[in-house]
Amino acid sequence: MQKARAKISWLPYAVLIFSIVALSMSAILVRFANAPGPVNGFYRTLTATTLMVIPFAIQSKRSSQTRPVTLRAAAMAAMAGFFFAINLAAWNTGALMTAAANVTLLGNTSVIWVPLAGLLLFNERLRVEFWIGLAVALVGAIIILGQDLLSHADLGLGDALGLFASVAYTVYILMMERARTKLSALVAWWFSTAASCVTLLAITLMLRQPLSGYEIYSYVIFVVMALVIQISGFLSMNFVLGFLPASLISTSMLLQPVLTAIFAVPMLGQGIGMVQALGSVLVLGGLIIVHLSRNRSIRLKTDRTRSTAD
Repeated sequence: MQKARAKISWLPYAVLIFSIVALSMSAILVRFANAPGPVNGFYRTLTATTLMVIPFAIQSKRSSQTRPVTLRAAAMAAMAGFFFAINLAAWNTGALMTAAANVTLLGNTSVIWVPLAGLLLFNERLRVEFWIGLAVALVGAIIILGQDLLSHADLGLGDALGLFASVAYTVYILMMERARTKLSALVAWWFSTAASCVTLLAITLMLRQPLSGYEIYSYVIFVVMALVIQISGFLSMNFVLGFLPASLISTSMLLQPVLTAIFAVPMLGQGIGMVQALGSVLVLGGLIIVHLSRNRSIRLKTDRTRSTAD
Protein backbone atom coordinates (compact mmCIF):
# COMPACT_ATOMS: atom_id res chain seq x y z
CA MET A 1 0.00 0.00 0.00
CA GLN A 2 2.80 2.40 0.89
CA LYS A 3 4.57 1.82 -2.44
CA ALA A 4 1.32 2.37 -4.32
CA ARG A 5 0.70 5.64 -2.47
CA ALA A 6 4.26 6.79 -3.22
CA LYS A 7 3.73 6.18 -6.92
CA ILE A 8 0.46 8.10 -6.91
CA SER A 9 1.92 11.03 -4.98
CA TRP A 10 4.80 11.40 -7.45
CA LEU A 11 2.65 11.00 -10.57
CA PRO A 12 1.41 14.64 -10.67
CA TYR A 13 5.00 15.89 -10.37
CA ALA A 14 6.14 13.64 -13.22
CA VAL A 15 3.25 14.83 -15.41
CA LEU A 16 3.98 18.45 -14.46
CA ILE A 17 7.60 18.08 -15.62
CA PHE A 18 6.39 16.51 -18.87
CA SER A 19 3.95 19.42 -19.35
CA ILE A 20 6.67 22.03 -18.80
CA VAL A 21 9.00 20.29 -21.27
CA ALA A 22 6.27 20.25 -23.92
CA LEU A 23 5.28 23.89 -23.32
CA SER A 24 8.92 24.95 -23.49
CA MET A 25 8.83 24.21 -27.22
CA SER A 26 6.19 26.91 -27.76
CA ALA A 27 8.47 29.90 -28.47
CA ILE A 28 10.62 27.87 -30.88
CA LEU A 29 7.66 26.45 -32.81
CA VAL A 30 5.99 29.87 -33.02
CA ARG A 31 9.12 31.18 -34.72
CA PHE A 32 9.12 28.28 -37.17
CA ALA A 33 5.41 28.70 -38.03
CA ASN A 34 5.89 32.09 -39.72
CA ALA A 35 2.25 33.15 -39.22
CA PRO A 36 0.42 35.81 -37.16
CA GLY A 37 -0.18 34.90 -33.52
CA PRO A 38 -4.00 34.60 -33.62
CA VAL A 39 -3.86 32.55 -36.83
CA ASN A 40 -1.23 30.29 -35.31
CA GLY A 41 -3.34 29.83 -32.19
CA PHE A 42 -6.54 29.22 -34.16
CA TYR A 43 -5.11 26.38 -36.26
CA ARG A 44 -3.36 24.92 -33.22
CA THR A 45 -6.57 24.76 -31.16
CA LEU A 46 -8.72 23.73 -34.15
CA THR A 47 -6.44 20.77 -34.89
CA ALA A 48 -6.31 19.77 -31.22
CA THR A 49 -10.08 19.81 -30.69
CA THR A 50 -10.67 17.90 -33.94
CA LEU A 51 -8.12 15.19 -33.11
CA MET A 52 -9.47 14.74 -29.58
CA VAL A 53 -13.23 14.94 -30.24
CA ILE A 54 -13.69 11.13 -30.20
CA PRO A 55 -11.64 10.60 -27.00
CA PHE A 56 -13.60 13.50 -25.49
CA ALA A 57 -16.94 11.89 -26.38
CA ILE A 58 -15.83 8.52 -25.00
CA GLN A 59 -14.56 10.08 -21.76
CA SER A 60 -17.74 12.12 -21.33
CA LYS A 61 -19.92 9.04 -21.72
CA ARG A 62 -17.70 6.91 -19.48
CA SER A 63 -17.65 9.43 -16.63
CA SER A 64 -21.33 10.46 -16.96
CA GLN A 65 -22.34 8.35 -13.96
CA THR A 66 -19.56 9.33 -11.54
CA ARG A 67 -18.75 12.87 -12.81
CA PRO A 68 -21.61 14.08 -15.01
CA VAL A 69 -20.93 17.12 -17.18
CA THR A 70 -23.02 20.00 -15.83
CA LEU A 71 -23.74 23.20 -17.71
CA ARG A 72 -22.03 25.26 -15.01
CA ALA A 73 -18.83 23.20 -15.09
CA ALA A 74 -18.72 23.23 -18.89
CA ALA A 75 -19.28 27.00 -18.90
CA MET A 76 -16.44 27.45 -16.39
CA ALA A 77 -14.03 25.49 -18.62
CA ALA A 78 -15.22 27.36 -21.72
CA MET A 79 -14.74 30.73 -20.02
CA ALA A 80 -11.22 29.64 -19.06
CA GLY A 81 -10.63 28.88 -22.73
CA PHE A 82 -11.81 32.37 -23.65
CA PHE A 83 -9.19 33.94 -21.37
CA PHE A 84 -6.54 31.53 -22.68
CA ALA A 85 -7.27 32.75 -26.21
CA ILE A 86 -6.92 36.37 -25.06
CA ASN A 87 -3.61 35.46 -23.43
CA LEU A 88 -2.36 33.73 -26.56
CA ALA A 89 -3.34 36.56 -28.91
CA ALA A 90 -1.89 39.26 -26.64
CA TRP A 91 1.37 37.42 -25.99
CA ASN A 92 2.04 36.61 -29.64
CA THR A 93 1.18 40.15 -30.75
CA GLY A 94 3.36 41.65 -28.02
CA ALA A 95 6.25 39.43 -29.07
CA LEU A 96 6.16 41.06 -32.51
CA MET A 97 6.25 44.58 -31.03
CA THR A 98 8.92 44.33 -28.33
CA ALA A 99 11.95 42.29 -27.33
CA ALA A 100 11.22 38.62 -26.78
CA ALA A 101 12.77 38.84 -23.31
CA ASN A 102 10.44 41.65 -22.24
CA VAL A 103 7.25 39.94 -23.32
CA THR A 104 8.41 36.59 -21.92
CA LEU A 105 9.23 38.03 -18.51
CA LEU A 106 6.07 40.16 -18.32
CA GLY A 107 3.98 37.25 -19.57
CA ASN A 108 5.36 35.10 -16.76
CA THR A 109 4.35 37.56 -14.04
CA SER A 110 1.32 35.28 -13.64
CA VAL A 111 3.57 33.41 -11.18
CA ILE A 112 2.95 36.38 -8.88
CA TRP A 113 -0.72 37.00 -9.70
CA VAL A 114 -1.83 33.37 -9.27
CA PRO A 115 -0.66 32.90 -5.65
CA LEU A 116 -1.85 36.41 -4.75
CA ALA A 117 -5.28 35.68 -6.22
CA GLY A 118 -5.36 32.35 -4.39
CA LEU A 119 -4.56 34.16 -1.14
CA LEU A 120 -7.10 36.99 -1.59
CA LEU A 121 -9.94 35.10 -3.27
CA PHE A 122 -9.67 31.56 -1.93
CA ASN A 123 -7.76 32.08 1.34
CA GLU A 124 -4.91 29.84 0.14
CA ARG A 125 -2.19 30.52 2.69
CA LEU A 126 1.39 29.98 1.57
CA ARG A 127 4.48 29.59 3.72
CA VAL A 128 7.27 32.17 3.79
CA GLU A 129 9.54 29.63 2.08
CA PHE A 130 7.20 29.66 -0.94
CA TRP A 131 7.65 33.41 -1.46
CA ILE A 132 11.42 33.13 -0.94
CA GLY A 133 11.62 30.37 -3.55
CA LEU A 134 9.44 32.40 -5.92
CA ALA A 135 11.70 35.45 -5.51
CA VAL A 136 14.84 33.38 -6.18
CA ALA A 137 13.28 31.81 -9.30
CA LEU A 138 12.16 35.22 -10.60
CA VAL A 139 15.67 36.62 -10.13
CA GLY A 140 17.01 33.66 -12.10
CA ALA A 141 14.50 34.29 -14.92
CA ILE A 142 15.48 37.98 -15.03
CA ILE A 143 19.17 37.03 -15.24
CA ILE A 144 18.47 34.60 -18.11
CA LEU A 145 16.59 37.29 -20.05
CA GLY A 146 18.70 40.22 -18.80
CA GLN A 147 20.72 40.88 -21.96
CA ASP A 148 17.63 41.35 -24.12
CA LEU A 149 15.94 43.37 -21.38
CA LEU A 150 18.82 45.86 -21.30
CA SER A 151 18.63 46.29 -25.06
CA HIS A 152 14.96 47.24 -24.79
CA ALA A 153 14.55 48.82 -21.35
CA ASP A 154 11.77 51.28 -22.31
CA LEU A 155 8.27 49.88 -21.91
CA GLY A 156 5.80 50.26 -24.76
CA LEU A 157 2.57 48.79 -26.14
CA GLY A 158 4.19 45.40 -26.74
CA ASP A 159 5.27 45.22 -23.11
CA ALA A 160 1.80 46.23 -21.96
CA LEU A 161 0.37 43.38 -24.04
CA GLY A 162 2.78 40.98 -22.35
CA LEU A 163 1.58 42.13 -18.93
CA PHE A 164 -2.05 41.92 -20.06
CA ALA A 165 -1.39 38.38 -21.30
CA SER A 166 -0.16 37.38 -17.83
CA VAL A 167 -3.38 38.64 -16.24
CA ALA A 168 -5.49 36.71 -18.76
CA TYR A 169 -3.42 33.58 -18.12
CA THR A 170 -3.91 34.00 -14.37
CA VAL A 171 -7.69 33.99 -14.83
CA TYR A 172 -7.37 30.96 -17.13
CA ILE A 173 -5.40 28.79 -14.73
CA LEU A 174 -7.56 29.71 -11.71
CA MET A 175 -10.79 28.96 -13.59
CA MET A 176 -9.40 25.69 -14.89
CA GLU A 177 -8.42 24.72 -11.36
CA ARG A 178 -12.07 25.18 -10.32
CA ALA A 179 -13.40 23.40 -13.42
CA ARG A 180 -11.21 20.38 -12.65
CA THR A 181 -13.07 19.83 -9.37
CA LYS A 182 -16.18 18.99 -11.44
CA LEU A 183 -14.76 17.65 -14.70
CA SER A 184 -12.11 15.14 -15.75
CA ALA A 185 -8.87 16.49 -17.24
CA LEU A 186 -9.79 15.57 -20.82
CA VAL A 187 -13.35 16.92 -20.67
CA ALA A 188 -12.28 20.22 -19.06
CA TRP A 189 -9.41 20.56 -21.54
CA TRP A 190 -11.65 19.95 -24.57
CA PHE A 191 -14.28 22.52 -23.57
CA SER A 192 -11.51 25.03 -22.85
CA THR A 193 -9.65 24.41 -26.11
CA ALA A 194 -12.85 24.52 -28.19
CA ALA A 195 -13.75 27.88 -26.65
CA SER A 196 -10.21 29.13 -27.35
CA CYS A 197 -10.56 28.05 -30.97
CA VAL A 198 -13.83 30.01 -31.47
CA THR A 199 -12.40 33.08 -29.71
CA LEU A 200 -9.18 33.03 -31.74
CA LEU A 201 -11.19 32.71 -34.96
CA ALA A 202 -13.19 35.79 -33.98
CA ILE A 203 -10.00 37.71 -33.16
CA THR A 204 -8.43 36.67 -36.47
CA LEU A 205 -11.47 37.83 -38.44
CA MET A 206 -11.67 41.13 -36.53
CA LEU A 207 -7.99 41.81 -37.26
CA ARG A 208 -8.55 40.75 -40.90
CA GLN A 209 -5.65 38.35 -40.82
CA PRO A 210 -5.59 35.77 -43.65
CA LEU A 211 -6.51 32.18 -42.78
CA SER A 212 -5.02 30.74 -45.96
CA GLY A 213 -2.10 31.27 -48.31
CA TYR A 214 0.63 30.03 -45.98
CA GLU A 215 3.34 27.57 -46.99
CA ILE A 216 2.77 23.85 -46.46
CA TYR A 217 5.56 23.98 -43.90
CA SER A 218 3.53 26.39 -41.74
CA TYR A 219 0.52 24.06 -41.68
CA VAL A 220 2.77 21.18 -40.64
CA ILE A 221 4.04 23.32 -37.75
CA PHE A 222 0.42 24.08 -36.76
CA VAL A 223 -0.21 20.34 -36.44
CA VAL A 224 3.02 19.81 -34.50
CA MET A 225 2.06 22.62 -32.11
CA ALA A 226 -1.36 21.05 -31.60
CA LEU A 227 0.21 17.69 -30.73
CA VAL A 228 3.14 18.95 -28.63
CA ILE A 229 1.80 22.07 -26.94
CA GLN A 230 -2.00 22.01 -26.89
CA ILE A 231 -2.57 18.27 -26.41
CA SER A 232 0.59 17.07 -24.67
CA GLY A 233 1.40 20.26 -22.74
CA PHE A 234 -1.93 21.73 -21.70
CA LEU A 235 -3.83 18.47 -21.34
CA SER A 236 -1.09 17.31 -18.97
CA MET A 237 -1.35 20.59 -17.06
CA ASN A 238 -5.12 20.12 -16.71
CA PHE A 239 -4.48 16.68 -15.24
CA VAL A 240 -2.05 18.13 -12.69
CA LEU A 241 -4.54 20.88 -11.72
CA GLY A 242 -6.65 18.12 -10.19
CA PHE A 243 -3.82 17.26 -7.75
CA LEU A 244 -1.59 20.32 -7.20
CA PRO A 245 -2.51 23.96 -6.42
CA ALA A 246 -2.46 26.52 -9.21
CA SER A 247 0.08 28.64 -7.30
CA LEU A 248 2.65 25.83 -7.35
CA ILE A 249 1.99 24.94 -11.00
CA SER A 250 2.26 28.55 -12.22
CA THR A 251 5.54 29.03 -10.33
CA SER A 252 6.94 25.83 -11.83
CA MET A 253 6.34 27.31 -15.28
CA LEU A 254 9.38 29.57 -14.68
CA LEU A 255 11.35 26.51 -15.72
CA GLN A 256 10.17 27.15 -19.30
CA PRO A 257 12.78 29.84 -20.17
CA VAL A 258 15.53 27.49 -18.95
CA LEU A 259 14.35 24.60 -21.12
CA THR A 260 13.64 26.88 -24.07
CA ALA A 261 17.22 28.16 -23.92
CA ILE A 262 18.50 24.57 -23.86
CA PHE A 263 16.32 23.49 -26.80
CA ALA A 264 17.35 26.59 -28.78
CA VAL A 265 20.97 25.44 -28.85
CA PRO A 266 20.48 22.59 -31.36
CA MET A 267 17.28 23.90 -33.01
CA LEU A 268 18.09 27.59 -33.46
CA GLY A 269 21.86 27.55 -33.14
CA GLN A 270 21.81 29.77 -30.04
CA GLY A 271 24.39 29.36 -27.28
CA ILE A 272 24.14 29.42 -23.48
CA GLY A 273 26.58 31.69 -21.64
CA MET A 274 27.75 31.64 -18.04
CA VAL A 275 25.19 34.31 -17.07
CA GLN A 276 22.33 32.23 -18.44
CA ALA A 277 23.71 29.17 -16.68
CA LEU A 278 23.73 31.08 -13.37
CA GLY A 279 20.16 32.21 -13.95
CA SER A 280 19.12 28.64 -14.69
CA VAL A 281 20.65 27.43 -11.42
CA LEU A 282 18.73 30.12 -9.51
CA VAL A 283 15.45 29.18 -11.22
CA LEU A 284 15.95 25.51 -10.37
CA GLY A 285 16.96 26.35 -6.80
CA GLY A 286 13.93 28.60 -6.33
CA LEU A 287 11.57 25.95 -7.65
CA ILE A 288 13.06 23.35 -5.32
CA ILE A 289 12.40 25.68 -2.37
CA VAL A 290 8.80 26.24 -3.56
CA HIS A 291 8.08 22.52 -3.83
CA LEU A 292 9.76 21.70 -0.53
CA SER A 293 7.68 24.41 1.19
CA ARG A 294 4.50 22.78 -0.08
CA ASN A 295 5.59 19.30 1.03
CA ARG A 296 6.40 20.70 4.47
CA SER A 297 2.95 22.30 4.67
CA ILE A 298 1.33 18.95 3.82
CA ARG A 299 3.35 17.18 6.53
CA LEU A 300 2.39 19.81 9.11
CA LYS A 301 -1.30 19.48 8.24
CA THR A 302 -1.04 15.69 8.45
CA ASP A 303 0.66 15.87 11.86
CA ARG A 304 -2.00 18.26 13.14
CA THR A 305 -4.76 15.98 11.91
CA ARG A 306 -3.18 12.98 13.62
CA SER A 307 -2.68 14.84 16.91
CA THR A 308 -6.31 15.99 16.82
CA ALA A 309 -7.48 12.43 16.16
CA ASP A 310 -5.34 11.12 19.03
